[in-house]
Amino acid sequence: MGYDRPGEPLVLGVPRAAFRPSPVFLALVALFVTSGALTWQRFGNVRFDVFLFVVSGWLVSLCLHEYAHAVVAYRSGDRDIAHRGYLTLNPLKYTNPLLSIVLPVFVVLLGGIGLPGGAVWVDRHAIPGRLRHTLVSLAGPATNVLFTLLLVTALLIGPGMGGPTEFWAGLGLLAFLQLTASVLNLLPVPGLDGGNMIQPWLGPQYRRMYDMFAPYGFILLFALLWSPRIGGWFFGAVFWIADLLGLPPSLYVLGLQLIRFWQG
Repeated sequence: MGYDRPGEPLVLGVPRAAFRPSPVFLALVALFVTSGALTWQRFGNVRFDVFLFVVSGWLVSLCLHEYAHAVVAYRSGDRDIAHRGYLTLNPLKYTNPLLSIVLPVFVVLLGGIGLPGGAVWVDRHAIPGRLRHTLVSLAGPATNVLFTLLLVTALLIGPGMGGPTEFWAGLGLLAFLQLTASVLNLLPVPGLDGGNMIQPWLGPQYRRMYDMFAPYGFILLFALLWSPRIGGWFFGAVFWIADLLGLPPSLYVLGLQLIRFWQG
């Protein structure tokens, strides 16, 4: 351990402050906990409480998804990722806040889908080995899968112990969002996590083709989901997995209705 300036310890040449959770992230966590408590107590406008509960919870998960990418990249050799602020869980540091925050929240409110967002810029040249590149891309979706399992477990145990239906509906919607995000992030679409997982293993010719389409990954994803056949396959797979896990459809459907508080 060294020192960058008096009293500022370094970890592998990086200031310790680069690893501290940002006030923005801590505020999101506080909003998530507070709105969850208000929903549980049915205080004030319950529908607005559920809205805050779900949106803040979704934003917290987005931050942790991107943090997982960043911390694995840092451990794999990209030390500069700490200097770019990605290890502070601050969503304002993301490369494209519109795609990473605004668009996913908008899609949640309109369609109830956990849309992945491209946010953390990783210096791939600083990371040796194809496996490490794949693990960096896998880290984000793995976080969504973990959240899905934790939330489904809570929903299988919690409602039987009591509590307001609105709270469990909000939690059910969060679980469904994590599930859709898990599936979407694992699709082998260029530019998205699933595609980036396989990109290092492609031959030079296919890798050039991949890199050409990667900047248009979001557009390609929307085009695929817009197709009735492919969209039907996707949602069919999501609902099948939800049923397999035991996620009650009545809860996440009610949760989606509740967060649209402006509809009365």
